[in-house]
Amino acid sequence: MTTDLGDFDYIIVGAGTAGCLLANRLSADGQSRVLLIEAGKRDTYPWIHIPAGYLYCIGNPRTDWCFQTTPMADLKKRRMNYARGKGLGGCSSINGMIYIRGQALDYDGWAQMGNTGWGWDDLLPLFRKHEDYHAGASDLHGAGGELAIRKQRLRWEILDAVRAALVESGIPATEDFNRGDNEGVGYFDVTQRQGIRVSAAAAFLRPTRARGNLRVLTEAHVLRVVFEGRRATGVALRIGGETRTVTARSEVILSSGAIGSPQLLELSGIGQGARLGALGIPVLAESRNVGENLQDHLQMRPVFRVRNAKTLNTLAGSLLGKARIGLEYALRRTGPLSMAPSQLGAFVRSGPDVASPDLQYHFQPLSLERFGGALDDFPAITASVCNLRPASRGSVHAVTPEALDAPAIDPNYLSAPEDRRKMVTALRLTRRLMQARALHPYAPEEVRPGAELTDDEQLVVAAMQHASTIFHPVSTCAMGPGEDAVVDPRLRVRGVGGLRVVDASVMPSITSGNTNAPTMAIAEKGAAMILADRSA
Repeated sequence: MTTDLGDFDYIIVGAGTAGCLLANRLSADGQSRVLLIEAGKRDTYPWIHIPAGYLYCIGNPRTDWCFQTTPMADLKKRRMNYARGKGLGGCSSINGMIYIRGQALDYDGWAQMGNTGWGWDDLLPLFRKHEDYHAGASDLHGAGGELAIRKQRLRWEILDAVRAALVESGIPATEDFNRGDNEGVGYFDVTQRQGIRVSAAAAFLRPTRARGNLRVLTEAHVLRVVFEGRRATGVALRIGGETRTVTARSEVILSSGAIGSPQLLELSGIGQGARLGALGIPVLAESRNVGENLQDHLQMRPVFRVRNAKTLNTLAGSLLGKARIGLEYALRRTGPLSMAPSQLGAFVRSGPDVASPDLQYHFQPLSLERFGGALDDFPAITASVCNLRPASRGSVHAVTPEALDAPAIDPNYLSAPEDRRKMVTALRLTRRLMQARALHPYAPEEVRPGAELTDDEQLVVAAMQHASTIFHPVSTCAMGPGEDAVVDPRLRVRGVGGLRVVDASVMPSITSGNTNAPTMAIAEKGAAMILADRSA
């Protein structure tokens, strides 16, 4: 049975980072009727709002789609868990809360590819628009916006020593990674307020509760975009066991992320004709790059046992320790429960011939065998390092015509030889940094992947066996000026009308850092273009 839910001016599919901001901006006039559709639940799960609660959200089907990759050829046929946020706020409700814009060169590179209006100077005002920056307004930062950006509420002596070690090694100290040149070492800013996570839902949806022209529909899974001819006119969705349709008078906007948006395009008949035909999906518009060009940051997580240092391994190693941590958070909203997954960060160049930082470190005062596993029973730190600009390219594609079936995700990590070389360089650099005088009192000793691994081939094999994602997938609906691009620089899907994609999937190349902040800027830009096109 198909039941019509009525019509709206705009339908936004996906209430993640981009969708929440879009819903706020497109409904701000009080007149335009906006429908925001989310397949997950409302963000009432308590662990969403406690910063360290990401440990209980990732891998939890209440808040995570719990995707897995296909077996990856260059990672010894390993499958990898691939977390994606499920529910209001999307990935911003389960991520590491780290606020990183990337580098000015990232965005200027987009513009040089022909994406007019997407340079650093174009996007800086859009970053500033929604910021409430802890140090107040400046030429680089905004104040009074919806998104709280704060300093972290705890420090670790061992991480201060790591910072001193990097400075000793020639890496400059910085208080701000978001000035356009992010080179340096310092503590990450986080999207929190008073020790509580500020997701996109908290920042952008909560202020809209009194708007009668915005409707938020949860636990509703969009099946496909509905077309009249070649123009998008609405969506078909499944809710409460029924299939229903909703009409969009102006536009349908896909904001389902780098995994969900390409899958929905394919289920709607937009993609590689042969692939769609094999699934029995009628081809509406041939678009050979839908689902292609997947880029992500692959991290290696070297672990170093330390002495004479307090780390979370020992602090949370007993029931009494856990009780103290819980009490501190309950009373003051400080301590380990207020932690982002990584506190100290660094952006460094892998060599003197590299023009801008191409490696990112996430330093953590803890260690574990695998993400989601138990903490090691000895004091240790983790020096996670990733290649910021990978050459490897993967894909995301529907494998059945059913929207509720997970797509095939193949990041194709380390398929490019230069990515393997960069991983070896990163591991060797990490070892050198850990030998700095500032860390001598703590006697760092490599536990994983293991100091006994010394030649390049051994280190490549270690990366293949142990490297993991930082959960930054982008570019599967990449924008560009040419006909091969999935969307044009105004984020309109090529080959059809009335349909846009506004989320991380439109990035033509991955940014040099965490991807949540860039996704918000994309949503600000997308909202401004949608409103401008309607009034034109």
